[in-house]
Amino acid sequence: MKWKVAMLQMDIAFGQPDNNREMVRKYVAQLAQGGKTDILVLPELWDTGYDLPRFEEIADDEGAQAKRLLRETALQLDAHVIGGSIAERKGINVYNTTYVLDRNGVEAGSYSKVHLYRQVDEDKYVTAGETPGLYIVDGQNIASVIGYDICFPEYSRSLALRGAKVLVVCAQWPHPRLHHWRQLLIARAIENQMYVVACNRVGEGGGTIFCGHSLVVNPLGEVVNEGMQQEAIITAELDLALVDEVREQTPVFADRRSQLYAL
Repeated sequence: MKWKVAMLQMDIAFGQPDNNREMVRKYVAQLAQGGKTDILVLPELWDTGYDLPRFEEIADDEGAQAKRLLRETALQLDAHVIGGSIAERKGINVYNTTYVLDRNGVEAGSYSKVHLYRQVDEDKYVTAGETPGLYIVDGQNIASVIGYDICFPEYSRSLALRGAKVLVVCAQWPHPRLHHWRQLLIARAIENQMYVVACNRVGEGGGTIFCGHSLVVNPLGEVVNEGMQQEAIITAELDLALVDEVREQTPVFADRRSQLYAL
């Protein structure tokens, strides 16, 4: 199984969902001119940015507007869409939520960020999710996480142990920690012998500069493609047979001694 993936490494208008939805449409129209795409990935909170104090006002009720756009995108591209994440209102709570839609525009699953970044008070405005993001795409197991989640290696390992061959990451990762971004993603790929497809934003929002450098890492820890620090569509090919080969050559999962790891 081989997939062509594309990531929208875009700037995000701070707290302006309507403008950001139009920006996504513009990029999707551009991508549609460039040939076949199997999986499209968007960055974290592409609709609002981290305008946390205004989430009560601007969050998307039940994600209705985002789902409409992502469904339109899936049908336009005939592609699966890992819809980055949006500020989703459910009742009195707001979640940082990813939606996954299949080629027919049907929702294949969702995931709400479980590790909230307290350094920017995300935990004061957002409710943490409680379940992992695991999906079946073209008969293959993939997983998704959001931003700060990649700092928890045991979480990514648990997704690999559940069969995930690809870890999709959407993020708003700041420029001062670019080195951490790259090293964490490469480590997650190597230790779990999986592809990592990581889409970050660029630009400035709320006084923070974001570093871009969306990248695809293969199961050997090799960077297949990487963006720089400007808006771009980053593409790469994933060969899932390589995951099986690497896991067979070095049986890390079979050699685990999990009884020694429990705390």
